[in-house]
Amino acid sequence: MPSKDKGHSSITSSDQEMVLSSLEPEQLAGLKKHLIPRRHLKGPEKFVMWSLRIYLLFMIVVVIYQVWASLH
Repeated sequence: MPSKDKGHSSITSSDQEMVLSSLEPEQLAGLKKHLIPRRHLKGPEKFVMWSLRIYLLFMIVVVIYQVWASLH
């Protein structure tokens, strides 16, 4: 059991490298993973995103029609 009398010591880069090298791949991947919060888009950015969504839906309809037309 570690003693509670010792104060907090700073972790050196060599200590950190030793810990990272001893981790298994799954543990290392979990350690590196961090969440990035959603970005709040401004007016022009929202317009571009919605335009791309509408274009994507339009192109899906075009492709479905082309597949349907080629089958008949």
